[in-house]
Amino acid sequence: MPVFKTPFNGYSVKFSPFYESRLAVATAQNFGILGNGRLHVLDLSPTSPTLSEIVAFDTADGVYDVAWSESHDSLLIAAVADGSVKIYDTALPPAANPIRSLQEHTREVHSADYNPTRRDSFLTSSWDDTVKLWTVDRPTSVRTFKEHAYCVYNAAWNPRHSDVFCSASGDCTLRIWDVREMGSTMIIPAHEFEILACDWNKYDDCLLASASVDKSIKIWDVRSYRVPIAILNGHGYAVRKVKFSPHRRNLLASCSYDMSVCLWDFMVEDSLVGRHDHHTEFAVGVDMSVLVEGLLASTGWDELVYVWQQGMDPRAV
Repeated sequence: MPVFKTPFNGYSVKFSPFYESRLAVATAQNFGILGNGRLHVLDLSPTSPTLSEIVAFDTADGVYDVAWSESHDSLLIAAVADGSVKIYDTALPPAANPIRSLQEHTREVHSADYNPTRRDSFLTSSWDDTVKLWTVDRPTSVRTFKEHAYCVYNAAWNPRHSDVFCSASGDCTLRIWDVREMGSTMIIPAHEFEILACDWNKYDDCLLASASVDKSIKIWDVRSYRVPIAILNGHGYAVRKVKFSPHRRNLLASCSYDMSVCLWDFMVEDSLVGRHDHHTEFAVGVDMSVLVEGLLASTGWDELVYVWQQGMDPRAV
């Protein structure tokens, strides 16, 4: 299956919502501790199992996450280690990019997520303990959400309710927010260790997943959140990202510092339905294509990007 070697360590990979063969990869030099970053836009060849680079954008600091615009097929949002949020237009040459650099976060920006329903706004979360709401055309943020007591590693929009999002923090809580409300609408003490990621189910807008340093993934129902509806154990180290399938209600993917990418069915007893050990360093980015059912991508600190079809070996040629 297709594989691409990046000069720096992989941090995040995202499929385009417009082109089934296109994906973006966020990378950072020296494992993101110090040094430059690069944002790659890659294309899957329709005739051969290869990934080729369409364009790359260099940054002075590491890029920790990337999000495609849901309204413009060429726009990308980058979460950068210097606290900036940069907007790139792949239709313009690298010299004309970024088209905007938003400097409000006071620490590293760790995640970016574009609103899939309203399609006019996006979220960023940061190690400065905040989440910010932005629109592409405004030079300043619309709002800052500050309740978490530690780094906010991830913020994700609800797939159906355009004003609702969740956030995952090192303060061991998941929070649910409605941008029309003053504060968070729900606080879930989801884990006893840091929570690194969260995602909403794409078929049931009341279900969400949390992934933690405690090696577990938990599935929560916001209608009754005292106890999780499922606990998924199988990773050997911290779970870095979690992603629900856009095509199957009960399926989700995760990646971990144990170097593996796992697939889960949270409704069955033996929930671990697939495990891929193709990375040789921390696996920190995973995504599932909205446009092609069963198409997965992952990236890690081994400087590799893999794309494969569910049921196949990512390393198969």
